[in-house]
Amino acid sequence: MTPAFYALALYTGILGLIWMWLGNNAGRKRIREKISIGDGGNPHVIRAMRGHANFVETVPMALIILMVAAAIGTPVFVIHIAGTILVIGRFLHGYHFVQDDAPGWQRMYGMIMTVLVIVLGSLGLIGHSLTQMF
Repeated sequence: MTPAFYALALYTGILGLIWMWLGNNAGRKRIREKISIGDGGNPHVIRAMRGHANFVETVPMALIILMVAAAIGTPVFVIHIAGTILVIGRFLHGYHFVQDDAPGWQRMYGMIMTVLVIVLGSLGLIGHSLTQMF
């Protein structure tokens, strides 16, 4: 196991806790509003559920990209930079959805940071693979 994989394990663990935090938030709001299935059209429950769902929609691809990067020998400092940006981005984005009335900058910057990791990581993987194939 390389240091890059241990770095990836660190960020995967932290992101797992953020995922649980967002899921717990959605569950608490559903209990508070007495909604056992779905969102009941309640804007607070919808907001909490969308925050959790957006995490589930974006983080797996980011982690797959970082895992492949670690597997092909990306330096550990690159995994740390990308992992840190991803964790901060997902925390900011999630914090926006945990609050019932939050400023939009948290959501915007959180998503920008997430997209940055996915796009730059994807381009890095493509570039590296093209240089190794020929």
